[in-house]
Amino acid sequence: MQLNILRVGFLAKYIWLFVLSFSVLVSAHAERIKDIAGVAGVRQNQLMGYGLVVGLDGSGDQTTQTPFTVQSIISMMQQMGVSIPVGTSLQLKNVAAVMVTTSLPPFSQPGQTLDVTVSSMGNAKSLRGGTLLMTPLKGADSQIYAMAQGNVLVGGVGAAANGSKAQVNHMSVGKISGGATVERAVPSPLGQGNMIQLELNTSDFSTASRVVEAINQKFGAATAAAVDGRVIQVRAPQVNDQRVSFLSALENIEVTPANSAAKVILNARTGSIVMNQAVSLDTCAIAHGNLSVVITTDNSVSQPNALSDGSTAANANSQISITKENGALLMLKASASLADVVKALNSVGATPQDLLAILQAMKASGALHADLEII
Repeated sequence: MQLNILRVGFLAKYIWLFVLSFSVLVSAHAERIKDIAGVAGVRQNQLMGYGLVVGLDGSGDQTTQTPFTVQSIISMMQQMGVSIPVGTSLQLKNVAAVMVTTSLPPFSQPGQTLDVTVSSMGNAKSLRGGTLLMTPLKGADSQIYAMAQGNVLVGGVGAAANGSKAQVNHMSVGKISGGATVERAVPSPLGQGNMIQLELNTSDFSTASRVVEAINQKFGAATAAAVDGRVIQVRAPQVNDQRVSFLSALENIEVTPANSAAKVILNARTGSIVMNQAVSLDTCAIAHGNLSVVITTDNSVSQPNALSDGSTAANANSQISITKENGALLMLKASASLADVVKALNSVGATPQDLLAILQAMKASGALHADLEII
């Protein structure tokens, strides 16, 4: 009897360890809602502005080739009460026309500082040591949301002398930490009504269904409802403080996303191939053979004999050789896992560039179960 009790205890312990390991395995694939979705209205807005960088050490725009730099300088000087005679040719080397870009984070308020990127738009050699003059940053609605100014920090360095040049990193782009000050806040629809919308980063009906199920299990039935494969409506408190606490608890709910669709990404420029774990392969046969054409030219000179009426002539002798490797018919067995697919494709012995054509042919024949995306 005691032996049976020990056996039952050992079996229960074994089952408990199995359940524990299984739960750890499942939780390892779970993700928080904040990692797979965002709240509608909580987004950043791009800002852009045109300005001038001054104080360069002779590395600015060549004003004869960048007339917009001269026009900007004249307009700025007129606003400051300095009149420049008409027809004056400005030969400045310490000024560069630049574009200033940044992103306005959600819930930004006036007085908040932002990092900005300053990029040369003329032919300035370097922005190193320059100072950005006050530049208004506008949004897509042409309204000013921030003002930028400050010393430009360039990560590159370079030197040139007697026709020789050495350069490290890029010198026509720099950053200003805290160089912009927010002047206007963007209205946020987060506090309007009693409903908020979650937007999945990737549209997927299965993932949307799982998110709805997890939210209703946490906060009660009828709290969330899926509108489509991307948008989920969630009933939230109307008081701002309670809504923030509700969203804090909501975005930390863990959900296991559904497996993504089988996809193979082909980069035709670099020959890179990336496939996800859902790719599968049916049994098929492939014959692959490389065809190479080599053309060699031997240039020779024909010299006439002495005291003859002939002239020196150049002759070009070209030889063309065509080599075609034998393409043996290779059968690839059905593969359900990514490891088997990779092993089968490696057995073909083709280069990445050749695999681009092979995968396209396998997709056309129906042997490859995946979507091909060429970038």
